[in-house]
Amino acid sequence: MNTGSAEQRSTMSGATRFLPLLVLLFVGSGAAALIYEIVWFQMLSQIVGSSSISLGVLLAIFMGGMCIGSVGLSYVIPARIHPLRVYATLELAIGLLGLLVLVALPWVDSLYRLIGGSGMGGLAARAFLCALVLLPPTILMGATLPAIARWVEATPKGVSWLGFFYGGNIAGAVFGSLLAGFFLLRVHDIAVATLTAVGINLTVAAMGFLLAELGAHEANTNADDPVATSVPPGAWPVLVAIGLSGMTALGAEVVWTRLLSLTLGGTVYTFSLILAAFLIGLGTGSGVGSFLARTIRNPRAALGVCQLLVMGGLAWAAYALTTALPYWPIDPSLASTSANNFQIDLVRCLLTVTPGAMLWGLSFPFALAAVASDGQDAGHLVGRVYAANTVGAIVGALSVSLFLIGDIGTQQTQWVLIGMAGVSSLILLAPSALPGSFRQLTLDVRSLARAAVIVVIAVAAAGTVAPVPGLLVAYGRYAATWVRSAGDIIYVGEGTHASLAVSRETNGVLSYHNAGKIQASSFPQDMRLQRMLGHFTTLVPDDPSSVLVIGMGAGVTAGAVSIDPRVDKVTIAEIEPLVPEVVSEYFSDHNFAVADNPKVQFRIDDGRHFLLTTDETFDAITSDPLDPWVKGAANLYTLEFWELVRQRLNPGGVVTVFVQLYEAGIEAVKSEIATFLEAFPYGTIWANTINGQGYDLVLMGRLEPTPIDVAAWDERLRQPEYGPIRESLSEVGINSALDLLATYSGRVNELGPWLADAQINRDRNLRLQYLAGLGINRYEQDLIYREMLSYITYPEELFVGPEGSLGWLRGVITGSTLP
Repeated sequence: MNTGSAEQRSTMSGATRFLPLLVLLFVGSGAAALIYEIVWFQMLSQIVGSSSISLGVLLAIFMGGMCIGSVGLSYVIPARIHPLRVYATLELAIGLLGLLVLVALPWVDSLYRLIGGSGMGGLAARAFLCALVLLPPTILMGATLPAIARWVEATPKGVSWLGFFYGGNIAGAVFGSLLAGFFLLRVHDIAVATLTAVGINLTVAAMGFLLAELGAHEANTNADDPVATSVPPGAWPVLVAIGLSGMTALGAEVVWTRLLSLTLGGTVYTFSLILAAFLIGLGTGSGVGSFLARTIRNPRAALGVCQLLVMGGLAWAAYALTTALPYWPIDPSLASTSANNFQIDLVRCLLTVTPGAMLWGLSFPFALAAVASDGQDAGHLVGRVYAANTVGAIVGALSVSLFLIGDIGTQQTQWVLIGMAGVSSLILLAPSALPGSFRQLTLDVRSLARAAVIVVIAVAAAGTVAPVPGLLVAYGRYAATWVRSAGDIIYVGEGTHASLAVSRETNGVLSYHNAGKIQASSFPQDMRLQRMLGHFTTLVPDDPSSVLVIGMGAGVTAGAVSIDPRVDKVTIAEIEPLVPEVVSEYFSDHNFAVADNPKVQFRIDDGRHFLLTTDETFDAITSDPLDPWVKGAANLYTLEFWELVRQRLNPGGVVTVFVQLYEAGIEAVKSEIATFLEAFPYGTIWANTINGQGYDLVLMGRLEPTPIDVAAWDERLRQPEYGPIRESLSEVGINSALDLLATYSGRVNELGPWLADAQINRDRNLRLQYLAGLGINRYEQDLIYREMLSYITYPEELFVGPEGSLGWLRGVITGSTLP
C-alpha cells in the first residue's frame, strides 16, 4: 500500500507545531458547544415540554446530529481541502446558526402552537421541530473533530493527538457549563449566553483561518482510496466496544444525576456541578489516554481493561450514592453562603463520578489507536469511532431515562450498566479476533479463563449495588439529619421523572415526598394551605364548572376543587405517571378520593406543554408545581407562562398558585410575586400562617377587578350542598367565609414599593430558578412575611357586604382586631 510521499511526511511533521494551539482552539469549541446545548435545551423545553419524552427527543436529535456530522464529513468534504480551513468554516457556520436559532425562536414557538399536540402526532411534531432547530448546527459540531483529524497522521502515534483534541474539547465544555450555569444565565439571559458562544466561535474560526494560511497542507494521496475509507480489518470489535462504552457512560450519567440531585438538591447549580464533574473525569481520562496511546503496544487490550475497570467505577459510584454520601454528617442550612455548599457539593460530585468518567475518557484515545493504521483517511477513522460512541450514548441515555429507571429502578439499571461494561470487555479481552472479520473468533483456554474472570467481576460488582435508601428519597440533602427522627417510610418508588416516597409519623400524619423533600402532608399547616388553594380557586369565580389543576402532589388541592358542587369537570395535568397511583393508595382519606372521582380526568404531561397544545379553556386554573429551586420548575412561574394561563381562562376566570416563603430567600419570593402581579394586575395575596408567623402564600389572579361579596360567600357556604366544603375548611381551622377572607395579605398597589427591586422571571432568563437555587437552604419565612406585611392596608374596594362583617375584616387585616 502506498503510505504517502516523503514530502507529505515532512509537511505533516512540520505541521505538528500547530497542534498545541489547535488543542486550545478545541477548548473554545467545547465551551461554545456546551453553552449552546444548555441554552437550546432551556428554550426548546419551554416549547415542546420538559417531560422525559420531550427531553429524550431533544437529546436524541442533538447527539444524532453530532453523529451524522462525524460520519458524514469525510464523505462530503474532499481530503484535498485544507483541514484547518474546513474546521474554521465549520466554527463560523456554527456561530451563525447559533445566532439564527436565537432570532428564530418566536417563529418556532408559533409553529409548534399550530402543529403540536398529544399522542403520536404530538411526538412527531416535537421531533420535527427539534430536528428543524438542532440538526443543522449539531451536524456541524459533530464534523469538527473529523475535520481536524486530517491534520494528523492516521497512525496510533498520530491519532493520539486526537485524544488531546477530544480532551481539550471536554475541558472547554467544563468551562462552558460552569460559565453558563453560574454566570451567563444567572446574571444575564439566553441572548447574552448565545452571543458569548457566537463570539467564541468567531474567534476560533478567525484563528483557524490564520493557521490555515500559515501551515501548508499536503493531502493524504490515499484519502479517497476505497481501502483508506473502508473499515480496517478487526476494527468492528473496537467499534462495538466503544459504542457500548458510550451507552454505559451516558446511562450512568442519567442515574448519577437522578441520585445526586436528591443528595445535593435538584437546583440548576447542582446539574451544572454534576455535568462539570463528569466532564472533568472524561477530559482527564482522555488526556492521560492520549499520552499512553502513543507508546502502548496493544491499545485494544488497554481498551478492554478500561471497560473491565468501568465495572468497578460503577460499583464505587453506587456505593457512594446509596451507602456513603446520604449519611455524611452535613447540614446544608449551617452554611453561611451558597458558595460554601457549592464547594462541598463539587467534592461529592467529583468523588462519585470521576473514577468511572476517567475510564470512559481513557477509552476514546485507546479506541482510536486500536483501529488506526498508516494510509487511512484520519477523518473516516475518527468519524467512525466518534459515531459509534455517540450512537451508544444516545441509546444509553434514552433507554435509561425513558424506560429503565421507571420500569426497574436505579439499582437494577446499574446492574444492566455493569453488564454492558462486562460485555464490552469480553468482546475485547476474551475472544481473540482473527485478521479480516469480526465474525472470525477463536476461543482458547486463556480466553475462557478471561471470560470467567470478567463474569465473576461483573457479578461481584453488581452485588455491591444497593437500592436507593428511602431516607434519601424522602429527605434528600437533609437525609443525615433525619436518621434518628424520621417517621416510617412506607413507600418508595422511582418513576420516569421523579423519585417518590410516603412516610408516616407515630401520630399517623402522612407526608408525600418528591424531589427529596416533603411536598405535601396531612400536618395541619400543610393541609390548611392545600385546602385554601383549592377552595379559593372555586369560590371566587361565578361559574367554576371546568377547572385545571397543574401538579397533583398529594391530591389535597385537587380534592378540594372536586367537592365544589358547581364544578363539573376537573383536569389534572401531572408530569409523573406514578403520582396518581401513589396518591390514590395513601392519601384518599385526605383528598376526598379525588383519583376515583368521575369528574376528574388526568393528563400525564408537563402542565405548560398541556396548556400550550390544548384548545380547551377553563373557568379556573390552580397551579402547585414543585419548589421553584427545582431545575425546570421555574418554567411554571414565568411571565410568559402566566400570559398563556390568561389565554386559557374564560371570562370571569380565576388562577391561583402556591408560593413558599421558606427555602427560597426574599429575592426569589419577590420575583414570584412581582411576575405574577405583572400578568394579573388585579391579583391578590392570601397568607397561610403558623401561630401568626409567615409560612406560605396563595396568589390569586383575576381578569376583572370584581369585588368579593362577603355576604354572598357566607350564604353560599351555609347551603346544604356546600357541607363538604364547610367541613373541609373547618378541619384546617377556617370556620367561616370571613375566616378565609381574613387571610388577605396584599395586592400590587400596596406592595409596589416593596417589589420595586424584584426581578421579573421571564422565559429568556428563568431568573427565579437561579434566585431560588441560591436560597434553597434559607429559612426566613417569617422575616419575609413581616417585611411584606408592613406595606399592607385594608383594600376598601375589594370586599363588599354588611358593615359589621367588613369592619371585622378591616380590624383583622390592619391588626387592630384579633382573628
